[in-house]
Order: sequence, then structure tokens, then C-alpha cells
Amino acid sequence: MTSKLKLLASASLATLALAGSVSADGHASTFGFSSNGLSFPFAAAVAQGFADAAEEAGVEAIVLDSQGDVLKQTNDIDDLLAQGVAGIAIMPNDSAVAVSWVDAAHAAGVPVVASASMIGDTSTRPIDDVYENLAALVTQQEVAAGREVGLLAARLLGEAGIETAQVAIIEGAAGYAEVGQRTEGFEMGMNEAGQAYEIVAAQPGDWSSERGEAVCQNILASNPNIDLFFNQADDMVVGCARAVDSAGSDALLVGFGGSRLAIESIRAGSVDGTVCYKPEEIGRISFQVLYEVATGEAQHSEEFLTYPTPGVSISNIDECEGQW
Repeated sequence: MTSKLKLLASASLATLALAGSVSADGHASTFGFSSNGLSFPFAAAVAQGFADAAEEAGVEAIVLDSQGDVLKQTNDIDDLLAQGVAGIAIMPNDSAVAVSWVDAAHAAGVPVVASASMIGDTSTRPIDDVYENLAALVTQQEVAAGREVGLLAARLLGEAGIETAQVAIIEGAAGYAEVGQRTEGFEMGMNEAGQAYEIVAAQPGDWSSERGEAVCQNILASNPNIDLFFNQADDMVVGCARAVDSAGSDALLVGFGGSRLAIESIRAGSVDGTVCYKPEEIGRISFQVLYEVATGEAQHSEEFLTYPTPGVSISNIDECEGQW
């Protein structure tokens, strides 16, 4: 985090005693960003993009860190609403619980953008079915990105001469819409490529390198013949790579996200591929939507906004510049 980003890890009305949300000339001046947890590099990069865009627009960004706590995130958003910010971007810990936050903001006349994760029941809503009280959902098309990873994995397996692959999936964490969407897309890509496979294990790695390493160790201990690990985040694939190396396994490793460390690992040969995300771009677009609504420059309602997310391996690694 740079000094330009106002980071409040434990917000209260007292600590939020800043300028009002509208300046003397009628322009919106304060916007809020509620993060699911700034200890996650991806989430931190989204927040940084939001803060950078706010600074460039000459307004203030208040970034609140919920530290992975749903109750704390509820309180954070209540505090932002009480302060009267001109708009709020939310990167939710729980997509279903977040519905009540969006409804409260909508009732107060405060525009809300969902950043990097959808709002609503993820079991019944496709990714581009934007919750009705949102100005926009700004994110990757998770199923489409998962498809890119599936196509990449199928190509890598084919190059390795593996006809029927034993696949293990290292998932994110419960409550995140991305878990099911990324798996759905991955299977879509594998099937589209005609790659025969069996998913022999699927366990949560909680988005972290340490947990990803531990889960991969456990899976390899019970099934040493894994051909490919599909990790739903680059932090986990880096940890999983350590487990694969320690076990002397030949398993292929694909991640998700295009982190700097994953790109370095692909160049070094310890990871085989990932999909390239741009979290700072998510933050920038999220701010721009809120700013346009708050200033009356444009109207936004239930929009789904995204950007290309190609799969990358050593053959095209220069196409992905890590933003987190």
C-alpha cells in the first residue's frame, strides 16, 4: 500500500471524521471501498487501483479492511453509509450476505459497485446476472477465465502425452462465488479440448500459499499419481509447487490470477501456467462507475463490466504483466 491510499483497518465513526461526500462546488469528494481482506495480494491490488483512480480524479478514497470477517465488513459498510460517502465499492467476504449491504446502500441513495466478486445467491445466478440494486459488477468473467485454464491444461497434458488425466482441484474457500464458477469453466475447457480426465480430489486451500502447500501434500500422500493440480488462485499454486517438488511428483501445475510470483514461477519452470487477471483495472473501473453516477456524468444500473483474461504459459508469458 502506498501513502496515497487511506487504509483504515479498524473503522469507526470517529476514525472516519473526514470531509463530507460532496464538496462545496457540488462534486462528489469521498468514496468508500470495503475489502474482503487486504492481506490477500489480489484484494490489495484491487484496492490500490481504486485509490489510484480516486487520487487522479482529485477525490478521497477510504479503504476499509474487513480482515476476512463478515461481521466486521457489515460494520464497515454501516460506517461508510453513516458518514455519507458518495459511493461504495464492495469486495465481499460472502456474496449472499452482501445482498443486505447493497440493499441498505440503495435505500440510502448511495450507488454500489461489486468488485471482483458477484452479489447474490451464486448457486442460482450466473456471473453476468447482476444484482438489481447494483450500479455494476466489475470482475473477471470467472467461467470464461476457468475455460481458458481448462484449455491450457488440456494442451499441457496433451504435450505430456497423458491420455486420461487424474486431476486434483485446490479450491478457494467456502462462501466465494468464484469456487464453483472457476471449476465449471475449467471442466468446460477440458471437455471442449477433448481431454479425458477424472477429478480424483477437490479440497479448499483457503486462497493461501501455506494452505495450498498443505492440501497438495495431503492429496499426493493418498494419490501420488496425480497428473495435474488445478489451483484456483496463484498463491495456492506457488505453495502447491513446493509440495509437488518435495514429493518428487511430475504433476503439472496451473494456477489462476497472473500474480507476479506465479509469472516468475512459470519462467523458472516450477509452475506450468495460469490465467492473467488485472486486479488494479478492476479497482479503477469500479471507481470510475461510482464517480460517474455520483457526479451525474453517466447512469449505470445492473451493468456487467469485464476485460480479457487469457491463459498463459512459458510460450506466451510476456503477454501477462503481474499487477499483484
